[in-house]
Amino acid sequence: FDSLPPAHYKETMNTILVWMQQSETKLSVPQVAIAEYEIMEQRLRELKALQSSLPEQQKGLNYLSTTVEELSRKAPAEVSQSYRSEVEVVLGRWKKLSAQLAEHCQKLEERVTKLQRFQNDTKTLKKWMAEVDVFLKEEWPALGDSEALEKQLEQC
Repeated sequence: FDSLPPAHYKETMNTILVWMQQSETKLSVPQVAIAEYEIMEQRLRELKALQSSLPEQQKGLNYLSTTVEELSRKAPAEVSQSYRSEVEVVLGRWKKLSAQLAEHCQKLEERVTKLQRFQNDTKTLKKWMAEVDVFLKEEWPALGDSEALEKQLEQC
């Protein structure tokens, strides 16, 4: 029995594997160009929620590593190696997942900022275009009214 991990080990392993699978599924959603700010914000919130759950999952990984180390002192070499291999695979996936998550968050934050800037610039441009439209629809001054013509030239 010394060569078997505690029941909590398997529970923790299963919890982490399920969490990683769900996270990998969320990260595998294609990164398409989205022009709707609300959709991008929602996606960013989802990724940030995943990122905030990393520390909790890290505790489980630490527990698995510690348990495997303790197990390797008591268990036969082949059993010990089997558990070490299992944890190494999980740690490899974990590192890859963590890096992808950080990268996706950073890229999405940059895109959200750019889209917000673009939307603000578009609003400003539309406002300017409306003002120009009003100006162009104004009545032209009489040909002999040089003062009004000069004023309109300045506005142009």
